[in-house]
Amino acid sequence: MPSIPMLFRLAALLLLSALAQALAQSPPPQPPAVVGRAWIVADLTSGQLLAAERPDERVEPASLSKLMTAYLVFGALRDKKIALEQQVAVSESARRAPGSRMFIEPRRPVSVDQLIRGMVVQSGNDACIALAELVSGSEEAFVQRMNKEAERLGLKGTRFMNASGLPELQHYSTARDLYLLAAALIRDFPAEYATYYSQREFRYNNITQPNRNRLLWLDPTVDGVKTGYTEAAGYCLISSSRRGPRRVLAVLLGSTSESSRAQESQKLLNWGFQAFDAVRLYGASQVVKEIEVWKGVADRLQAGFRSDLVVTVPKGQAEKLKAELLAQSPLLAPVAEGQQVGVVRVTVEGRVIGEYPVLALQAVPAAGLLGRAWDTLRLWVK
Repeated sequence: MPSIPMLFRLAALLLLSALAQALAQSPPPQPPAVVGRAWIVADLTSGQLLAAERPDERVEPASLSKLMTAYLVFGALRDKKIALEQQVAVSESARRAPGSRMFIEPRRPVSVDQLIRGMVVQSGNDACIALAELVSGSEEAFVQRMNKEAERLGLKGTRFMNASGLPELQHYSTARDLYLLAAALIRDFPAEYATYYSQREFRYNNITQPNRNRLLWLDPTVDGVKTGYTEAAGYCLISSSRRGPRRVLAVLLGSTSESSRAQESQKLLNWGFQAFDAVRLYGASQVVKEIEVWKGVADRLQAGFRSDLVVTVPKGQAEKLKAELLAQSPLLAPVAEGQQVGVVRVTVEGRVIGEYPVLALQAVPAAGLLGRAWDTLRLWVK
């Protein structure tokens, strides 16, 4: 039986070993203190959330709602249901819209392009109503489409009651949903985003109005996205910055002033870039591994990703990344090109960063009757 001094030495060694392991695992970067009710910062290059505060708390989204209006308008342009040069008849309901306006008039011609700039740059509620009526016939019908699209995009905590973001009891969203919406707009309509969301001012009807996103003047890497304000919502800003190959997106809700929302958003963007690195693990169409296939005309197929696989890790931890392929087994033919055949699990120091679907880079048709029967026998033996 070990002596008491020996037991003390063993306990000390175990304690030192546990302490060494704990110190070896670097703690995740701590986000800055932020003045706001709720916020999120994410790396759009990898699609990873970096930090968040009350991301699922229900809030009044104010003019951030206009991102969904823009998303549907851009979709109508893509589908050629409307055209940028198209002249729009302005209704009385659009002209009488309360709050921020671009000052459209029923007897003054206005194009779709001008209405989009009025909505994005000037945050015109009148422009939103005019666009909603053009796309769907009425604002009420357009709002139904907004909610249907919100459901498709996975916005689980969002409901729209109007196209502009004017306060209504059942008009609400969350920081997480607004992040997903902004990310979808940038991803699905990159040309439209680049055209409209970095514009600093717009002049219509002899009235020049500045974009309320102060970061467009303060940070040359910022190219959007949208401000919002009501008394209940506070000062809100969704901001996006592109530096080199990376894009970081920040959602800040319920700050205390125009200057505060700009300063706090800048703080989040800077932290996202300075505290993290984005690492490309695999290139588009790069073969990750050859996977065994059963009952097919070929017994192996190449697996990989359609686009680059990029992950975001704390600064200086790129060398600690580990990627493990978890292939579907047994994988039975027929296998279509682009079909998911497994996942790559990425970890840093044992902490799972994410799991990413691996796709078949080639098709493998089913074998003939004899080949399938032979593999059935082999699988039974195996």
